[in-house]
Amino acid sequence: MTAEIDYEAEYNNRARVPDHPALIAGWARDAQAYRASRPNLFDTISYGPGARNTIDVFPSRSEGAIVVFIHGGYWQALDGSFFSHLAAGLNTHGISVAIPSYDLCPQVSVDDIIAQMRMAARALARLGRCLVVSGHSAGGHLAACLMATDWRSIDAALPEDIVKAAYTISGLFDLGPLVRTSVNAALGLDRAGAKRASPLFWPVPSGGSLDAVVGADESAEYFRQSRTIADTWRRGGIETRFAEVPGANHFTAIAPLADPRSPMTLRLLELALHR
Repeated sequence: MTAEIDYEAEYNNRARVPDHPALIAGWARDAQAYRASRPNLFDTISYGPGARNTIDVFPSRSEGAIVVFIHGGYWQALDGSFFSHLAAGLNTHGISVAIPSYDLCPQVSVDDIIAQMRMAARALARLGRCLVVSGHSAGGHLAACLMATDWRSIDAALPEDIVKAAYTISGLFDLGPLVRTSVNAALGLDRAGAKRASPLFWPVPSGGSLDAVVGADESAEYFRQSRTIADTWRRGGIETRFAEVPGANHFTAIAPLADPRSPMTLRLLELALHR
């Protein structure tokens, strides 16, 4: 008989990584330092009416795609200002990076956050460049949602390929298991709502590519989530890759983005420059 999965243990990342407070404090410190080092080289634009409907843009000289990084926090914590330093790796190569914030649950729903990230992508598309969308944890979910969006159905004036690739880091693509965890106290998802907000169950994108990477020290469920969407979308006809981030837990899996020489940064560079 198959043992029942303890979803609380599988998805409670703060319990799995006891030193997470120091890691999150480190993000805030490094992000502030990176902004301070470039006082005239980043800007914040609004994409909607709310105070959190903003995008920090770290421009650079390349004519390649803009790389978007969407933060995690289980749709209920943090904002883009914790992650400014993650633009450093790609900025070194001349790639522009955009880091949006969004409203949080329970003040809004997961569906609302998906809609907000679509608004952010439309605002960035007006800059005249296509997008490579990356994201961590809940941000990986949102990156996949943008990749799988039928943009013409939202705005007939938009090109179909405004998002040409997604790069997800320890993402979540099937929200069903979260219904039975403490994470759901703020999300308020029932089974139907969880399935509706899960890009795993949406039509496979008609083009582009997906990289689904996961920290090597993550739970089995995080491995299952990334492997499943990579396998499903590959069977649907698009290029996908699955990979591990060596030695990384849920909170350290994003650290390679700050390193210009890391395989993660170099893969995103390749995606941004590929035509």
